Amino acid sequence: MEKNDRINKRKRIPRAKVKLELEVWKMGQLVCGVDEVGRGCLAGPVVTSAVVLHAGKRFELLKDSKLLSKEQRVRAAKWIKQHSWYAYGIVSHSEIDRYNIYQATMRAMKRAVMHVISQMTCLPARIIVDAMPLKLDGWLNDIEIMYFPEAEQASVSVAAASILAKEKRDELMNVYGRIFPGYALAQHKGYATSTHRKLVQQEGRSIIHRVTFLKNFNEILEEHYEQQIELFSGSD
Repeated sequence: MEKNDRINKRKRIPRAKVKLELEVWKMGQLVCGVDEVGRGCLAGPVVTSAVVLHAGKRFELLKDSKLLSKEQRVRAAKWIKQHSWYAYGIVSHSEIDRYNIYQATMRAMKRAVMHVISQMTCLPARIIVDAMPLKLDGWLNDIEIMYFPEAEQASVSVAAASILAKEKRDELMNVYGRIFPGYALAQHKGYATSTHRKLVQQEGRSIIHRVTFLKNFNEILEEHYEQQIELFSGSD
């Protein structure tokens, strides 16, 4: 084993920060973190999660879900469910095609927030969202909402939401993988991998593929095909 390999194996994955939560917890109030998984996929739903951690609760695996192994995510998800109020908001492939990916994701986030608030006896004082400018109406309009890129690294609440959303969507895609065995959905979870693209070309789309995403995908393929024709037709 090379020296650099040994160093990399010992490198610790940074925890999400807790400053944004501490500012609220010290006033006896709560924070809701919101994140999504699956926006860039060719198939399946977008899953969002809203998590309100019990004040002061910390756990070493509250980190961006993309930085955790499957085993670590399972451990973290179990802990989160025991130490928080949490809920999911899910939009199907058909809703994504109907509303567009941005609007559909916003709908999913609102559902998650409304569901988690319905479990609580008081409103969270702050909602932190990864990237999306979430807006709430009516009696929820007074809640402070913060949104910025990579919020899952700046907030333990958003990190927790990213973990639950990832685990829930993976679970759903594993089920879809058994229903539609020709697409290897359990392997790539619906993302536009080379394997997935090849299988779509071979099998055609399933009923959970996003038509609007495949339309863009087919246009890219067509453009690539025309470029190849032009390239080879011009050679002697």
